[in-house]
Amino acid sequence: MAMPMGTLEVVPGVHWVGVKHYNRRLFDSLIPLPYGTSYNAYLVIGSRKTALIDTVNPGFDQELLDKIAGHTDPSRIDYVVMNHAEPDHANAVKHMLDVARNAKLLTSAKGKEAAMMYFDVPADRITVVDETTKIDLGGKTLSFVDAPWLHWPETIFTYLEEDRVLFPCDFFGSHLAVGEFYAKDYGPELCVDMAKLYFAEIMMPFRLPGQKAVEKVKKLNPKIIAPSHGVIWDDPKVILDAYSKWTTEKMEKKVAIVYVTMWGSCEKMAKAMREELVRKGINVNIFDIPVTDIGHIAKELVDTPVLVLAAPTVLNGVHPAAAYATLLVKTLRAPTKYGVVLSSFGWGGGAVKQVSALLEGTKLEVLGVVDVKGPPKQSEFDKIKEIADKIEEKLSAIQ
Repeated sequence: MAMPMGTLEVVPGVHWVGVKHYNRRLFDSLIPLPYGTSYNAYLVIGSRKTALIDTVNPGFDQELLDKIAGHTDPSRIDYVVMNHAEPDHANAVKHMLDVARNAKLLTSAKGKEAAMMYFDVPADRITVVDETTKIDLGGKTLSFVDAPWLHWPETIFTYLEEDRVLFPCDFFGSHLAVGEFYAKDYGPELCVDMAKLYFAEIMMPFRLPGQKAVEKVKKLNPKIIAPSHGVIWDDPKVILDAYSKWTTEKMEKKVAIVYVTMWGSCEKMAKAMREELVRKGINVNIFDIPVTDIGHIAKELVDTPVLVLAAPTVLNGVHPAAAYATLLVKTLRAPTKYGVVLSSFGWGGGAVKQVSALLEGTKLEVLGVVDVKGPPKQSEFDKIKEIADKIEEKLSAIQ
């Protein structure tokens, strides 16, 4: 049988049958997708039975069927595995079960609830699996890893034992559609950078369950990690080392400065802080919030211990763009340890108070605040220098 167009044999008997959504530019009405994304589904063909692992986003059901049909009759699929119930991976589950009328849906106990609620899958078509379950396809055995809260409560990973291929759905994923399939074809630097961006936006709030999952995966010692977004990791050590660092909050000695300015005061203070820190040999990344992809700010928060926010007061509160960035720190439960607030106002303040309120409940230690009426003067720049000294002291303690 000729290889169907647009598919890939990952290992003998395992085929990528997903979709590359090259021109998608926004995910969850929040996350920019500069390189599009992919919905990776995998067909596993044993000597006796066949399983489909994950499906595709709404609108791509027929493309999925066409790719499967290049390898086997879709109506003869025995199992559809739902690692995760989010529609970009599970929307075609019901369609596949309608086509393959004898197939069972394999998922977790909470996944069963989700499949019935979201996709109207009948209870008698669902088989609940856990870490004691093994599915023999004939020379290819599927086992399962409980991975709750990565990033929904029902998530599992699927492991193909004989070929040591792990299918972890969103975990270890990236939004990357252009180019080839494997990380080696893009180069590890770009792939890890895109995976870090994805981790920041999706997995960063779930670092503790992420740590547990990384340890489980290391014990499995997979040869290939095949997530349901982005590249297939042909050298698992690359992404496992990165996730080990990100989930355990290994900080680098650097500072992120994010700012918004209206008449230049906050920009002057932000740049003054940058100059003081650079003079000390500290790595600084600076972002002008209104013209920055918010995902890149989120990515910096993964391993940056110090965040400096510079923003003016607007109508007795912080500038809305800065409020959004501040809320992002809290919502993503960033591991950032220290904060600095630089602000300016005309007739009345309020920005600092609102930022404090937005950060309430976080463990962020504020190292200093500069709140100036009008343009900053030498006294404010002296305060910035003092705060830079505190930042240097805190960074020196990081191992």
